[in-house]
Order: sequence, then structure tokens, then C-alpha cells
Amino acid sequence: MPNFTDVTEFVLLELTSHQELQVLFFVVFLVVYMITLIGNIGMITLISISLQLQSSMYFFLSHLSFVDVWFSSNITLMMLENLLSETKNISYVGCLVQCYFFTALVHVEVYILAVMAFDHYMAICNPLLYGSKMSRTVCAHLISVTYIYGFFVSQICTLWTYGLYFCGNFEINHFYCADRALIKIACGGVHIKECTMIVIAGINFTYSLSVVLMSYTLIIAAVLRMHSADGRRKAFSTCGSHLTAVAMLYGTLIFMYLRRPTEESVEQGKMVAVFYPTVIPMLNPMIYS
Repeated sequence: MPNFTDVTEFVLLELTSHQELQVLFFVVFLVVYMITLIGNIGMITLISISLQLQSSMYFFLSHLSFVDVWFSSNITLMMLENLLSETKNISYVGCLVQCYFFTALVHVEVYILAVMAFDHYMAICNPLLYGSKMSRTVCAHLISVTYIYGFFVSQICTLWTYGLYFCGNFEINHFYCADRALIKIACGGVHIKECTMIVIAGINFTYSLSVVLMSYTLIIAAVLRMHSADGRRKAFSTCGSHLTAVAMLYGTLIFMYLRRPTEESVEQGKMVAVFYPTVIPMLNPMIYS
């Protein structure tokens, strides 16, 4: 039987072993984080005060910005603190909380993108019914379901993370508490955590991406039937920014989560993880603006 050890805290490893690069990384990620906050909060404020931006499309966009702010803050603030700190520790409870919000906000974001794709489908393919079918009440219900479902799924995933056992190695090969890195240092409860992580991620990413692909297949078919070149241009310009955000997000998530957590995949995931919680939330306001 393995010698299980009670865990009180973990040690997060550095982004780089070169001490002179720590300050440089701190400045770079601080600037990126400030741009993320200004861009997303500015987007939310603009949508809330502008009478021209009260349609469902901008309602969902404001929630995407809201999720990006919290998602970036959940990871980046801890990373900035650790870049300048001598001790790069995180408590066991703090690690679970970070995992919980990370997983919840990822699921909320992918389903917001799916709802936005459906909203674009309704606007382009059913313009006469758009106002009644995508009313404020319907939009509020749709966005509520994404939040409730995302946090519910995260609760299940975090319970399986809580079920991991450790045998003395508390060094997480990551700059935040990531499920894949935790699995690599655990010595018990690993198999069920691996299986549930891959199954839940696979089901949710596949389902939400299917909604996006189905919506855009119908949109493309409708646009090709349009006789007006101006109408086609407007339709594609409406969808272009959303497709860019979808491609960045899903490409990153598939690379990070739909593989077994080997030593090599964890190392590669660290590089991608720098891009995901810092750069994508910064780029979204630029893409949509």
C-alpha cells in the first residue's frame, strides 16, 4: 500500500529557472493583465450604457467579457505573485478553489460561445423571428443555464480532484493548480480522475463545438443563397470575429485536455497554458471591437 500523506500546501514551479527573466515576465504579464482588464471592463461598460448595443448579440458578448475578467484574474494574479516571491506555495484549499473556478469558467465560456453561434444563426437565417425568439427573457434564461451548468460540472470535477491522494511529492510542475499536473504527482485516485476529466471534457467540448459547427453550416448555406453581395458581406463580418475567438479557444483546449497527462504533455501544456488564461482574454475585446 502506498504511504499516503496529508497535504496542507503545494509548491508551484517557476515559469523559468533563469532568475533574470522573472522580472521581465512579471512586467510582460502585468501589462497583458492590465490590458485585459481595461479591454473587457470597457466592453462591458460600453454595452451597458449604449442604446445601440442592446441586442442579444452584445448581451452575450458582455458576459463573455465578464467571464474573461474573472478567468484571467483567477490565474494571472497568482502567477504575478509567484514571479516575485521567494516561496511559491499555495495551500491545499486554495489549490482546490483555483481548480474549481478554472474548470467552471472554462465550461461557461465554451457554452457562451455556443449560444452566441446560435444567436448568429437566428439573426441571419430567421431575421423576421429574431426579435421574438431571442427576447431579453430568453437570453437571460440561456445565459443562466450556462453559468449554472458550468459551475455544476466544475463541482463534480473538483470532487474527483479532492479524491486524489499524495505520497510526499507536493511540487506541481505548473505555475497554477492544473488538474493534469496534479494527476502526475498523485499516487492514488488517479485512474478515475483521468477518466472523468477526459470524458467530461470530451462530452462538453464536443457538444458545444457541435452547436457552433451546426449553426455555421446553416449560416453558410443561408448566406450562399443571398442575392445581395452587401448582405453576404455583412453576414460574414458578423460571424468572422466569433469564429476567430472559437478557433483560438477550442484549439487551445483540445491541445491541453484531450490527451493523457504524460510528462511531455504536461510540459507542452505549460507553454499553451501561458497563452490561454492571459493572451486569449486580452485578444477577445480587440477581436470583437
